[in-house]
Formats: sequence, structure tokens, C-alpha cells
Amino acid sequence: MTRITKGRNVAIVGAGPAGLFAAEMIAGAGNCVTIYERMPSPARKFLLAGRGGLNLTNSEPLPSFLARFDDDARELRAAVNAFPPEQLVAWADALGAAMFVGTSGRVFPRAMKASPLLRAWLRRLDGLGITIKTRHRWTGFTPSGGLRFETREGEAIVDSDAALLALGGASWPKLGSDGKWVDIFEAEGIPFNALAPANCGVRIAWSEIFLSRFESVALKRVAISVGAAKARGEAIVTRSGLEGGVVYALVPHIRAELLARGEAALMIDLKPDADPADLARRLSRPRGGDTITNFLRKALHLDAAAIGLLRETEIPEGTAALAARVKAVPLRINGLAGLDRAISTAGGVAWSGLDQNQMILARPGVFVAGEMLDFEAPTGGYLLQGTFATAARAATGILTWLRTRE
Repeated sequence: MTRITKGRNVAIVGAGPAGLFAAEMIAGAGNCVTIYERMPSPARKFLLAGRGGLNLTNSEPLPSFLARFDDDARELRAAVNAFPPEQLVAWADALGAAMFVGTSGRVFPRAMKASPLLRAWLRRLDGLGITIKTRHRWTGFTPSGGLRFETREGEAIVDSDAALLALGGASWPKLGSDGKWVDIFEAEGIPFNALAPANCGVRIAWSEIFLSRFESVALKRVAISVGAAKARGEAIVTRSGLEGGVVYALVPHIRAELLARGEAALMIDLKPDADPADLARRLSRPRGGDTITNFLRKALHLDAAAIGLLRETEIPEGTAALAARVKAVPLRINGLAGLDRAISTAGGVAWSGLDQNQMILARPGVFVAGEMLDFEAPTGGYLLQGTFATAARAATGILTWLRTRE
């Protein structure tokens, strides 16, 4: 066993965006920072996010931005308010990312990928003297408060003046965030809420006929509702159910229904801009020799996937009933897609176990940031903004902690 003793130094566990950003702030203030990462290289999930364009944040006004987080996210809103989107954009621009606002208000780097930004970022961190030690799996605390790591050379124990845990949630575990820290926190009595998939697909038992024709096909310009919650957009038919932004937006409501009843009812409006009475009028025209498929295509301009979805249910008789079905196709959700393919994680370290700087009350000098925290954010730039904002808040807390112990 090797022992690494540090004086006035900071240890950061996790080399994702939260850990890297906090390291930059802390080292930039003149401190010695070492990052410990269990994977062979840093920021693997960040790079995966970049494959879709790296939607770093969103340009909508801050009050609307903050309203995107759930009702229990008071601390997260405070962190984002202190480190708002314009500061994140300015930081990325300074790394040469040349950010721009897309038509939907989402903010991307001109390169539309994460790798150029990450390379520039790592060069900056290296210039600050930050050390990144890979293949270090955190396994818990020592009795004196040090950090234990499993390495290829055996166990390593790190003593530091402050530490930040930025281990992520449990989505895409093969990229590094496997949620194993939950077992450590449970043994330590540190409060947390169970991890669950977020921004993920839902499971629906399609017929083989429907799947054979429409797997991977988009349901375009639909509105989906679960109870009173509603979202509009595009959904993708998958072998196991539905994916897409319109589905992800409703996952918190779907999860609540599943927890309460074991299943959830979902309604798809295939013509969200049309009035039911108008649909009924258009459906009252003579059908002639058309099949029901051709009739629906001509009368309502429904595409094949939408008509196929209608046929997954029993198509009702009568124009009013059929119009109502077009406005509300009922589907039964059997569950959520697993954590291994979810974009993000709900649940995490409970805010009640932290102080206002995200320090663990039961472990003075140890802070938490990023997706380890119990917050849920939608896609569209909100998740990464929350990650960076909580990293900034924790880094500020660590700097305050160090100053009070000089």
C-alpha cells in the first residue's frame, strides 16, 4: 500500500465536467489540485454527449431557464443563478469553442462536438499544474477522513486539505459513472435518494406487425401527455418502446405513475394543432372504396407510422369517436429504459445532508458536485448547465473552506 500525503492540497474524485471545472477554479486560485479518475482517460461521457453536437446550455431568459428544474430544486436554481448560462458560454468561448445559438435556443460550439473543447480544456488544466491520475477507483474513506483508492499497484490512500466528489450518477456506466459510490454513502450514513433513469425511453409492448414496419421510425409533430403533463415534439419508435425529447420531458411524471401504480397511461395526440370537431368533419366525408389506411391518409394527412399507431388500438366506429382517438391514442407504459442507456440520472446525494456550499455535513471538508447531487434536469442544455453551476458552487465552497483554515 502506498500513502500519498498532501499539505494544503485538494483532491478531486471524478474527471467529468464537474470535476474538471472545479479543479480549474481551485487551481486558478493558487492551490495544488490532483484529479483521480477510475477510467483510462477523462470526460468519456462528456465526449459521448458531444456526438450529438454538445448542447452545453440554453439561451432562454434566466427565469424561464430556472423554471425548467423541478419544484424541489431550490439549491440547484441557486447554483445556476450564481453561475448562469452566459458565464458558461464565456468560459467556452475563451477556450476557442466559438459558441452559437441554434434555432431552438440551444447553445452549441461551432465544431458541433466536444473533442476540440476538451483538448483545449485539458491543455489549460495542465498549464495550471493540475495532475490527473487515471485508473484510480474510489473505494471510501479512511478513519481519519482520507480517501481510499484501488489502483493497479494496490491500494492508495490520499490525505488532502479538502476533497470534491464528482463521480456522476449511474447512466452509461461503461463510460465511468457506475453509481458504486451509493454503497459507500449508505455505509457512511450519508443521506441520498435512490438513483433512477432520467431523460430515457419508455417501455411499450408493441405488436410484431407494428415493429416490423415502424421500428426506428419517427412519430413527427405529436403531443404526448401523462395525466396533466404534456409535451410536444418528435418520438422515435424503438424495439422496446419510445425514445426522443418529447418522451424525456415527461419521464418524471411517468416515473411517479409507475411508482404509484406499477404502470402508466400515455396519450399521443397525432394532430395537436387540429380541433376534434374539425377532424370529425373531415372524417365524415364519403370513404368510397378506400381502405381505412388510405382514408385516414387522405382525410387527415396522417403518415404511415401515425396510422400504424392508431391500429395498435382498436379503431372505434363513428367519426366523433375516431376523431377523439386521433387526439388521444392510449398506450400502456410498462417501465422506463435502464440506467445503462439513460442520458442522465435522477436521485443522488440529498441536499439535506449538505451545507450551503455542498459540503457533506457528516464529512467536513468533503464536497459534492455534478450529477451525484439529487437533481433532475431536461435535455436542451439544462443538465450540463446544472453540472457546471454546482461545480462552481462547490469550488467556491472549497476555496472558502481553505481560507478559514490558513
